[in-house]
Amino acid sequence: MADYDTVDYDLAIIGGGINGVGIARDAAGRGLRVVLVEQGDLASGTSSASTKLIHGGLRYLEHGAFLLVREALKEREVLLRNAPHIIRPLRFLLPPQPKLRSPLMLRIGLFLYDHLGGRKILPATSTVDLTHHKFGIPLKRAYKFGFLYSDCWVDDARLVVLNALDAAERGASIRTRTKCVRAERGETWRLILNSRGKRDVITARALVNAAGPWVGSVAETVVRMEGPPRVRLVKGSHIVVPKLFEHDVAYIFQNPDRRVVFAIPYERDFTLIGTTDENFRGDPAGVAPSSNEIGYLCETASRYFRESVTPTDIVYAYAGVRSLYDDGSKRPENVTRDYHLDFDKSFGHAPLLTIYGGKITTYRKLAEAALKRFSNVFAPNRPWTAKVPLPGGNFPYNGVDAKVADACRTWPFLEDAHALRLIRAYGTRIDRVLGKAESYADLGTRFGADLTAAEVRYLMQTEWAVDADDVLWRRTKLGLRFTDSEKAALHRFMVPGPMLKAAE
Repeated sequence: MADYDTVDYDLAIIGGGINGVGIARDAAGRGLRVVLVEQGDLASGTSSASTKLIHGGLRYLEHGAFLLVREALKEREVLLRNAPHIIRPLRFLLPPQPKLRSPLMLRIGLFLYDHLGGRKILPATSTVDLTHHKFGIPLKRAYKFGFLYSDCWVDDARLVVLNALDAAERGASIRTRTKCVRAERGETWRLILNSRGKRDVITARALVNAAGPWVGSVAETVVRMEGPPRVRLVKGSHIVVPKLFEHDVAYIFQNPDRRVVFAIPYERDFTLIGTTDENFRGDPAGVAPSSNEIGYLCETASRYFRESVTPTDIVYAYAGVRSLYDDGSKRPENVTRDYHLDFDKSFGHAPLLTIYGGKITTYRKLAEAALKRFSNVFAPNRPWTAKVPLPGGNFPYNGVDAKVADACRTWPFLEDAHALRLIRAYGTRIDRVLGKAESYADLGTRFGADLTAAEVRYLMQTEWAVDADDVLWRRTKLGLRFTDSEKAALHRFMVPGPMLKAAE
C-alpha cells in the first residue's frame, strides 16, 4: 500500500490552459495539495486564441445540444458576477438571411436562448430596424432589420492567469516553462519534469491530463495509455482589422455553408473577426491562419459590411487548435463542443483523468465535474467556486465605471483610458500595480502605449510573466499598439536581469 504521507501532492495537472487552471483552483480551494505543470506560458495555446466570448452557443441549438447550451447560458452570469473586471455584457446583432434560416426560425431559437439559462442580468432579445438605427450604418442596405441578443465578452488569457493566481494563493504550485516528459504509474504517479534543462521528480496520488491540443501526445508518449486517444483537433482562426463601426455592439453573420462568423469590437480601435473550423494535423505549437481561412473571413465580412475587408487590412491574425472529443462527426463544425472526462481507475493503479473538449464558458463546471470523478479518491469538500470572485473581481458586475473613477481620484495623474485598462485587467488589485505612485515618473519606464515598468514588474513577480510576448499578448493585448523597437526594449528589460520568481 502506498504511504500517502510521503507523496508530494494529492493531484498533479498537466496543462496550463483554462481547464487545467480551473481544476487547480477548485482543487486547491478544497484543501488538496495541487501541482500544475505547463510546458510554456499560461494560456499560451488555445486558451488565448478564442473568440473571447462567454456564450451559450446559439448555433448549437440547431444541433440539439440543449443541455450544453443550458449549462453555458447559466454560467454566463455566474462568471460575470465573479469576474466583472475581465468579463462584460455584450449585445449581438444578427441580421437574418432568409435563404439560410428564416426569421421565424431565428426568433424561436432566440426565445429558447433567452429562457433556457435562467437569465437575470442580461437583457432579452429585441428587434432593431436597421434602416433607421446606428447599428445598420456599417451594413449593406439589403439588411433591413436584425435581432439583438445578449452574451458576454471575456479577456480569455487573463481568465486563465487569474484562475492560476487564485489557485496559487490557495496553496497550489504553478510551474510554468516546465514539461512533464514522463509519467510512471503505480499506486501513485511519479512524474519526471524538465524545467529549462533542469530535471525534477515529483509524486502525486492522481493525475489530470488537461493538455488541450497536446492531450493526445501526452496520452501516448508521456502517460503511455493503452489504445489511441479519442481526440479530434479542429483549428479556428481569427483576424483583427481597424475598427469597422463606431458603436459597442457585435455582429453575428450567417454564411452559405451555415456556419457563423462574429465581428466584435476589440481593444477600442479594432474589430475582431472569426472564427473558422478546419480539421488539423501537425504540431499545435506552429499553428497559424491559412490563406484560405483569411480569405473566408474577409469574404464573410465583406458580404455584410458596406466597407470591404481585404487581407491588406489585417493588423494581426491568430489561430488556435481545439482538442474536441471525437464523436464521429464528418464536418469539423459539427463535432460536439461539450467536454468529455475519461476517468481511468484500475485496481492497484493511481487514477488518471483525461480531459477532452470543453468551452471557456463551461470551464468552472468542468472543474467541478472533474473533482466529482475523484470523490472516491480524495473525498474533497463541497463545490465552492460559484460564488467566490476571482482575484480583483470583488465588486458589482456593473461597477467598472465606479472603480475607474476611484482610481482616477487615488492616482490623479492617470489618463482615463489607462485607468480603464488597468481596472479591466486587475480590478480591485490595481493598487498592487500602482502602489503609492504620485506621478507617471514614479511608475518607471514607459515602454509603449501606457505600459510602465511598475506594471511589468508586477506581472513578473506575481503572474508568471517571463518575456515580452507573455506581457503583450496574454497579460495584456498591448502588442497591437507596440512597435518592433518598443517590443525589443521591453524584452531587454525583462530577460537580461535575474528572473523574478512568480508566486507559487
